[in-house]
Amino acid sequence: MGLKVGGMRGLREWLEAPVAEHGPAGRTRMEALRGAAARITTPLLPDDYLHLVNPLWSARELRGRIVEVRKETADSATLVIKPGWGFDFKFEPGQYIGIGVLVNGRWHWRSYSLTCPPDWTDPGHRSKRLISIAVKAMPEGFLSSHLVSGVPVGSVVRLAAPQGGFVLPEPPPAKVLFLTAGSGITPVMAMLRTMDRRGVVPDVVHVHSARTPDDVMFGEELRELHERHPSFTADLHFTGEHGKLDLAELDRRVPDWCERDTWACGPAAMLDSAEKHWAAAGIGERLHVERFEIERSAVGEGGTVTFAKTGRSVEIDGATSLLQAGEGAGVRMPFGCRMGICQTCVVTITDGHVRDLRNGNEHRAGDKVQTCISAAAGDCTLDV
Repeated sequence: MGLKVGGMRGLREWLEAPVAEHGPAGRTRMEALRGAAARITTPLLPDDYLHLVNPLWSARELRGRIVEVRKETADSATLVIKPGWGFDFKFEPGQYIGIGVLVNGRWHWRSYSLTCPPDWTDPGHRSKRLISIAVKAMPEGFLSSHLVSGVPVGSVVRLAAPQGGFVLPEPPPAKVLFLTAGSGITPVMAMLRTMDRRGVVPDVVHVHSARTPDDVMFGEELRELHERHPSFTADLHFTGEHGKLDLAELDRRVPDWCERDTWACGPAAMLDSAEKHWAAAGIGERLHVERFEIERSAVGEGGTVTFAKTGRSVEIDGATSLLQAGEGAGVRMPFGCRMGICQTCVVTITDGHVRDLRNGNEHRAGDKVQTCISAAAGDCTLDV
């Protein structure tokens, strides 16, 4: 079939390589190979057999294997993941991915920012192309705690393609301000690592808040970047000692902050304050914001949610999103940002009413709703 590989190891590496590496011609040959295999292996698909050899070999969904779990702080960790077929390594710094983890027989999905540059390779892992995310365990976060303290190396996960508009342009602006707190530092680390890797670090000031020095994710790396690049300044604010960062202090910390393009990520209260502060200065267009949580200003009554295509039903309270309800019932729900931004999770209501958790607006049969920020307002049925 015209394929030259160096023994079984070469064959394995060729099979594991993401489709994106092979170019259009490679994809054509691969598709022809899979088509022939499909005719031979009917009624099972090629993926059914490939999965027996290696769980990453799938053309039907993105998968990855966790190859390293590295502690960042007492309650956070970096997960290094080797993606399988089809992953696009040409993402933009600042984007996030969805990750599905199998726990106790059920898939749990969350979205996390990529912390690595595009096309990242790691000498510690045979210079394979990898990706990384960083997770902070939250008191109420079942999956985040599992990823930080319980997920074993070697676990196979499902992946969703990179997406999001909170990105670093190329080339970056001449003057940049990063404003982060807690785990909000994660997308900014991808930006910093990308600039460092490309050797182009403009005038960048990074103001980051954490409770104590030990709570600063990537603290040592920030210090190294500070020392290696005269144009980069890391300004750390410790809330345990000085209280929450008052944005009025920016006039002292970063006197020219109004002249900088700013990327801000962190708790909702900080981002709300930033939007007001920048708007008051008349430069709201220079502020780019990434939210990891939604403000829930309304609560639905709850009820029984029926998922029409699967025939499954689940009773939920008024604070549980329809997306969470579906995933908890084992329904494969469309999803993206989980914050009401990207519209990926939109489905149609076929019966009953649901309520937007952000503003209390009610939707009825025939309406399309974002399941990540909607709850049941009585019994309802969704076309999924």
